[in-house]
Amino acid sequence: MLPDYEKRLTALRPRLLAFARLQLRCHDEAEDVVQEALLVATTKQDEFKGLSQYETWVFGILKYKLLDLFRAQKVRSRWLVDTDTSWQDELDKQFRENERWQDEHRPQDWGDPEAVLASSHFWRVFDACMIHLPDVPARVFSLRELMDVDTEEICSILNITENNCSVILYRARMKLRQCLEKGWLVGEGT
Repeated sequence: MLPDYEKRLTALRPRLLAFARLQLRCHDEAEDVVQEALLVATTKQDEFKGLSQYETWVFGILKYKLLDLFRAQKVRSRWLVDTDTSWQDELDKQFRENERWQDEHRPQDWGDPEAVLASSHFWRVFDACMIHLPDVPARVFSLRELMDVDTEEICSILNITENNCSVILYRARMKLRQCLEKGWLVGEGT
């Protein structure tokens, strides 16, 4: 019979892999980085102090493995460049010239935030929306909001300015909001 931690790692693996795929957009790289994280979690099992949930600890290992990979990609100059700006024009059309919302694009009420985060439907739609973001905005958003990397380090990893990072984050958030409202809020009522 498998020890408890091995069962937990086996059960956690699909979530780790899904998260890594969102970050890397490459199945093979995601598999490799998840395997590395699982190997570390297995070999460093005795270092888990119980200060957080076990799953949180393993996700933390994956986060650092992803950051190491991103830094290595930067060194090898293997970063994706965002050349598709058509999605940015689409976002800009949501506002009037006075920078106020067009009525049909005004954000909807999402209800109770705690209930939103507990909804498995919300997270399925969120994952789908993340997959459909262009690569650079998805990577910047993931680094900042999902992996809690500070803006200065994101700029260093991606070799972009803080202003550019802020613009990319803003547009990624807007695009995600728009997608979530179409896929989640509409889907909740059906």
